[in-house]
Amino acid sequence: MPKIYLSPSTQEFNPYVIGGNEEYYMNLIADAMEPYLYASGIEFTRNTPEMTAASSIAASNAGNYDFHLALHSNATASGNGTTRGSEVYYYPTSVNGKRAAEIFANNLETIYPLPDKVKTVPTTSLGEIKRTKAPAILIEYAYHDNPEDAAWIRDNINQIAQNTVLSLTDYFAIPFRMPM
Repeated sequence: MPKIYLSPSTQEFNPYVIGGNEEYYMNLIADAMEPYLYASGIEFTRNTPEMTAASSIAASNAGNYDFHLALHSNATASGNGTTRGSEVYYYPTSVNGKRAAEIFANNLETIYPLPDKVKTVPTTSLGEIKRTKAPAILIEYAYHDNPEDAAWIRDNINQIAQNTVLSLTDYFAIPFRMPM
């Protein structure tokens, strides 16, 4: 049975243009993932909103996990709200991280409204990618400063959760099962 560390964003200071914030919506996705994780036989430990990225990394590294999954939404540096897309980050020398990023991006293309805007991105600058001992990816589902992207997240929590767990089952080569 695979075991993952599930790390929804703890960044309550990242507001959504439609109301709410990154921490709130990423925890809704993690909440919605739980029945699919249980049904598909994936064990998990989850961070809490009171934690930070650093304490989430430490908790992940303190356990014996097969995978570290960070859930986030993005914003443009300029804050102009015109950028859209999904990005899946991985550490460039991690074979399993890259393989996971490709699986997750391919599956995201089937539900994100602009599939040509879904991409994988190697990075050495994100802590949850470079400092976790388990293979890791960080998903930026969409841009929370873009009204269409923020609404897509809000309106598709369950579909995003199901797609994310489907990607985990693809990564671990186990059957995806719907909850009863």
